[in-house]
Amino acid sequence: MRLAIYHRTTTAVRAEALFVSAVQCSDEPSGDQVRSAIAAAVRAYGERGCAERVAQEFGDHPETAVWRMRWARAAAGEAFGWPEPAPDGTPGRPELPVTGFRAWRLAS
Repeated sequence: MRLAIYHRTTTAVRAEALFVSAVQCSDEPSGDQVRSAIAAAVRAYGERGCAERVAQEFGDHPETAVWRMRWARAAAGEAFGWPEPAPDGTPGRPELPVTGFRAWRLAS
């Protein structure tokens, strides 16, 4: 059996860091607040520590973790810019635009 190595993208690391941060989607954070929260979480836990905390939350509270990760991915994408489409044509931007908490919540 071969060992598979999984390389996480910068987008994934940012979403995981925002997920484990103290920032709440109901706070309707600005791009600067999102970037600061991500930087603080990575400093506090490291990239791997953020991923471990996300896994723990999905194990303990899967029903709420899904919503929070959707928000974290969208908010991080808005704060840092969406990735370019992949070579296979897969879009880089998710279907849900972030224009504020209420719009995100209604679209979910």
